[in-house]
Amino acid sequence: QVQLVESGGGLVQPGGSLRLSCEDSGLTFSAYDMSWYRQHPGKERELVATITMAGGSTNYDDSVKGRFTISRDNRKNTVYLQMNSLGPEDSAVYYCSARRGSRNFWGQGTQVTVSS
Repeated sequence: QVQLVESGGGLVQPGGSLRLSCEDSGLTFSAYDMSWYRQHPGKERELVATITMAGGSTNYDDSVKGRFTISRDNRKNTVYLQMNSLGPEDSAVYYCSARRGSRNFWGQGTQVTVSS
């Protein structure tokens, strides 16, 4: 059974930082591209960042470029999202995703709230 479990969300002040983690069990983790998405209330889920299987390539949404960094540790079956210079617009539920071809798996999400 595949499980993606996110952690690291919470409440942070504007300008602060958080690091999200997503640990996989049940997948051949290194064979999947990993992504972070987020969903604001009442809006569609949007892609934040992606990292390829071996970590050789990353892509970011323009709204987070220069502030967020996606990374992975294939030995630990974990993908990370380091988020710096957070603003209220970054408040959302963050989901990790594993994709390989037509196979796509999701975590349950972790809430990030940026507020003073």
